[in-house]
Amino acid sequence: MSFFSAVRFIKYLMFSRHRNGHGIHSPFAFDLVSGIFRNKIEPGIVLSIEKTRSRLLSDPRSIKVNDLGAGSDKMKTSLRKVSDITRYSAVPKKYGLLLSNLSKAFGKPLVLELGTSVGIGTMYMAASCGSATVVTIEGCRETSDIAAANFREARYTNIRLLNDSFESILPQLVTEKITPGLVFIDGNHRKEPLLRYFNQVADMSDNNSVVIIDDINYSREMADAWAEIRNHKNVTLSVDIFRMGIVFFRKERNHFNYVVRY
Repeated sequence: MSFFSAVRFIKYLMFSRHRNGHGIHSPFAFDLVSGIFRNKIEPGIVLSIEKTRSRLLSDPRSIKVNDLGAGSDKMKTSLRKVSDITRYSAVPKKYGLLLSNLSKAFGKPLVLELGTSVGIGTMYMAASCGSATVVTIEGCRETSDIAAANFREARYTNIRLLNDSFESILPQLVTEKITPGLVFIDGNHRKEPLLRYFNQVADMSDNNSVVIIDDINYSREMADAWAEIRNHKNVTLSVDIFRMGIVFFRKERNHFNYVVRY
């Protein structure tokens, strides 16, 4: 954790509230935090995905990574071990469970993920929302190939993996008038590209869509981008859980920003 992130985490611990929903006046936000955040998922799903994670953490292969975003502060070279990519880039189990629950609640008819990595988060979302299609975009070919192999081995049939840049794919999806139920943005940790992706996603979304942004406290750039996103004209509810920021566009609700201990 960088010095910036450490300072932000201390502030988060000081000001976060509502671990069990106490003090949240919005019925929707209360149900989100006290219910969906803490729902249980099938133990078999967790066991299967975490087995894949364990295998990848022991994978000795090295691949050449084409980083289209800000890059990693822990992996400085383009030649990286699969085990390191999994350790530093894959969504941790705790947040995989949250993605799974949010996908189950809001993902239909389509989940859109920007940044597949090795596919751990993708599988958590796909497993809990089998009737929805998960469209996931990964810019690096070799990383994409590893994710695709993981999906095949685990027999996920509702994942559509696209190997291309976000800049190439997002405009196509906007043109196709695709309306996602849930969007998970986990790539290119820079302010200007993130805001551009979010604005494109906001244009695609409707009243029922939810957008999750990973690593909102990764850097000052990401924190600044999150501040702008949560105050976007179409956002009516935001939830900050330190690692991730979650926003809703529900017009029937008054604008409110929550910081929740998770």
